Amino acid sequence: MVDQALFKWGVKKVGGSEQNSWTNSLVVFLGDLVQAGLGDVEVLLEHKLPHSPMRVDAVLCGVHPGTGAPSYVLVELKQWSKVELCGEGLVTVPGMAKKHLHPVDQVRQYCVYLMDSTPALAERPGLVHGVAYLHNARSSDIASLEQYTPSEYGRMFTMADKAAFAEHLRALLDVNGGRALALKAADDFLQFEHAPSKPLLDLAAKEIQDREQFVLLDQQWVAYKLVMQAVDRARDGRTQTIVIVIGGPGSGKSVIALSLLGELSRQGRRVHHATGSSAFTKTMRKVAGRRDKRVQTMFKYFNNYMSSRRGELDVLICDEAHRVRETSANRYTSAQLRSEARPQINELIDVAAVPVFLLDENQVVRPGEMGSLEEIRSAAEAIGCEVEVVYLDGQFRCGGSELFDVWVERLLGLNAEGPIAWSTLVRDSDDEFRVASAASPQALEAWLLHQSAERGGTARIAAGYCWTWSDPVTVGDSKRLVADVTIGDWERPWNAKPEKRVPDAPESYYWASDDRGFGQVGCIYTAQGFEYDWAGVIFGPDFVRRGDRWVAVRSRSHDPAVRKAEDSEFEALIRNTYKVLLTRGMQGTCVYSTDPETQAFLEEMAAPDRVAG
Repeated sequence: MVDQALFKWGVKKVGGSEQNSWTNSLVVFLGDLVQAGLGDVEVLLEHKLPHSPMRVDAVLCGVHPGTGAPSYVLVELKQWSKVELCGEGLVTVPGMAKKHLHPVDQVRQYCVYLMDSTPALAERPGLVHGVAYLHNARSSDIASLEQYTPSEYGRMFTMADKAAFAEHLRALLDVNGGRALALKAADDFLQFEHAPSKPLLDLAAKEIQDREQFVLLDQQWVAYKLVMQAVDRARDGRTQTIVIVIGGPGSGKSVIALSLLGELSRQGRRVHHATGSSAFTKTMRKVAGRRDKRVQTMFKYFNNYMSSRRGELDVLICDEAHRVRETSANRYTSAQLRSEARPQINELIDVAAVPVFLLDENQVVRPGEMGSLEEIRSAAEAIGCEVEVVYLDGQFRCGGSELFDVWVERLLGLNAEGPIAWSTLVRDSDDEFRVASAASPQALEAWLLHQSAERGGTARIAAGYCWTWSDPVTVGDSKRLVADVTIGDWERPWNAKPEKRVPDAPESYYWASDDRGFGQVGCIYTAQGFEYDWAGVIFGPDFVRRGDRWVAVRSRSHDPAVRKAEDSEFEALIRNTYKVLLTRGMQGTCVYSTDPETQAFLEEMAAPDRVAG
């Protein structure tokens, strides 16, 4: 069993340090299973959770000795020998910089998340169990960790508890069940159908109104706990802590934001959620506050705090914080406030005891956007604030596809390793995300319609801002959108302009969330911050491939704000725009370019899935 495990998950999958970690843990763990009489139990190693990049160290599959029903034990293995509790649910490990979840909380969240994503298990919750095994630890060196409440989804054992660990496993897995039944249980487990990951907007209303909590995993939960602990410190000692959460598209930043908003509001805390996006804020107001208008007042904009008092809020959650601007002043700002304008970051920090910034530095798409770790940390340190930084791992939006996130970064030159074909990157992996290229915009549109019809879900087409954006025209007694996006004989309108209502088309703010959004082409300002199942992305002539590099072409951009950017900034803004558009899809993305050389490159990178036009 050990040899099979090391062969499957050895050199081809991980680096040297992790190989050593697994080797040491697996030798101990699998040996303990054999000694416990459970050598026939089927062991699934590094099992990927559905719609998530997270993996369970081991899943033990067998039958329950009392009921004869299938029985599954999720195991989190830790090599830690010394650990200290640092607040409720978080621990520090000597030699490791970042904070970690209590291992019992970690495996417990895995169990809950697995059942939430697997209808067959949700119907029979008694089939799933969770344990954390700290096989190198002595009780005296982890004494603070033993302050937890055991449950079916979370129990902890150490090297001193081997006998108790074996007894616990034998109570869940029949030692006489036989190999055939264990294999059957494992096969059933691997064949379970998984419900798609819950869309953010659907859960927003439930989180705020119905108290249906999101399931947070690993560093998402660490970020959540750090904020809640900072709130307690602020109440008890009047201290101010800034929490900065950094993660790529789909890493769960907005899920953390909404989880915090729901829990803090239920506790009666003074809390706001703020963004720099009209589309995102208006949509959250509409969805989360559709039954209670008071909920709508919790969703604000970054520039709403120019005249706020210091400490007016307990918590300000700044979502999409990469869109923080230099100042909050605009053309509508009074002369007095304009003359008194401070940096917007300072306004956001001053208004709350615990300001929370959730950001992705590769999503800055307009000149003047300056939300970054460096800028926020500098502003915090200037006034003596404590700063906590959490880096999120993995991809939750794009079907849990970490590989797609890597593919996009390499495609666009945001990763030093250079572009790689999708088929090469996913070879020998279990990644289910779909990547395709289309030979024409007609083929791209057809691909989206087919995927939506066959596999379900929403679909949208978005493009670089490379065509004019006309006001609606009057036809008879009504208004209609102008088909500005023209490629050969294919033409479609942009989404409606803000405040320009058109019959049978959603307002611009709701293009990504309203079913009527298909048939219009979305731009960066209506797509950013949202998710849909199937994404079609049209690369315009503002970003083209020439030889082995990308070239940003200012003259082909129709974005009035971006065209004014400095040369050193323009290319980064265009590159980030396409990164955002590419990473909106949760199940798949199809690409097309109006430029022949770029199209050939995209077809090579998306191979082998090419849609003829």
